[in-house]
Amino acid sequence: MGARFACAVNSCTAALHLALEALGVGPGDKVFVPTWTFTASAEVVRYMGADPILLDVEEETSLLTPEIVEAAIQRHPEVKVIIVVHFAGHPAEMERPGGGGIVEVCRRHGVRIVEDAAHSFPTRHAGRMIGAFGDITCFSFYANKTITTGEGGMVTTEDEALYRRCKIMRLHGIDRDVWARFTSDKPAWEYDVVAPGFKYNMPDINAAIGLAQLERAEHLRAERQRCAEHYFRELGEVACLRLPRGRVPMGDHSWHLFPVVLRESAPLARNRVIELLAARGIGTSVHYKPIHRMTYYRDRYALKPEGYPNAERIWHGCFSLPIHSWLTTEELHYITENAEGSTGRSETRNGPFWLMQNLSLFPQQQAAGSFSLRRISERTSGTS
Repeated sequence: MGARFACAVNSCTAALHLALEALGVGPGDKVFVPTWTFTASAEVVRYMGADPILLDVEEETSLLTPEIVEAAIQRHPEVKVIIVVHFAGHPAEMERPGGGGIVEVCRRHGVRIVEDAAHSFPTRHAGRMIGAFGDITCFSFYANKTITTGEGGMVTTEDEALYRRCKIMRLHGIDRDVWARFTSDKPAWEYDVVAPGFKYNMPDINAAIGLAQLERAEHLRAERQRCAEHYFRELGEVACLRLPRGRVPMGDHSWHLFPVVLRESAPLARNRVIELLAARGIGTSVHYKPIHRMTYYRDRYALKPEGYPNAERIWHGCFSLPIHSWLTTEELHYITENAEGSTGRSETRNGPFWLMQNLSLFPQQQAAGSFSLRRISERTSGTS
């Protein structure tokens, strides 16, 4: 992925914490964080005694853009670190043809970049893998990710000093490589503790699972793309659903999620649609309830919904359809038939209320023995 250094850890949250610590974030500092993200992206800022400054996102992609970042820096020139989240497997615009991407904006203002790539392995942008655009990139190998170690994460960087700091702090602040100590031909028991570090190392068993998964990474990504292509093909004409928009080719997207948004014209609310799909054995989730709506951040920083108009519009209608490498063609058809309310291609289906009007027409489940509805739900659980 273009990064010279990689440090395995036990979660992406641990990776983000180590990244901020290595960059020297501390009490009184401020860090830019998109409001459209999982809570870990913001909570690690509080671990350091710093304060997150939440940013609205682009409505079409749920991502930060160079323009959003530039405007935020102009309002808060004191901020020196930003966490850029790559959402659902789609990369933020780190580079832009002709210049002006997020990296260029941040470098011009002296802002260091932490990439939260929990959703984005293997994702490509501007001809190369996500993993070395910013100062530090953080990955997740949680159970619902494209590749998994059961639980785990990774820090990647081009900066050797940042790598060495992360490596020391991930295991109690010990100054020597533990593996080297216990595999040396000579007595090498002695070590020193140079900082009050953490217990963030990835266990060996998890790492072994990860090595096997890594060999299948592109296959697993391609299988998710197969699911996404089905959804685009079968749901593209449902007028009250907004499907994901992107700036990268299908093959560069890792398709961790397939988030859709109910348009304001839809006669049923998002939560009711989720209930109707759940009644038919189709598990969905919401990615995300934005950070500015979470009680802790809302109350501590006196945040108001009107400060984040794009995120609010997404939030009121968003939910994610099942997407994983084991979904069969039969299961995908079952999902889309229930979601669109029709197995045909009639002109009526183009109407803005067709989806909502017809969801209630379908039976609770297909005939026994066709396939496991329980499996659809189980493999789409999780929040991050």
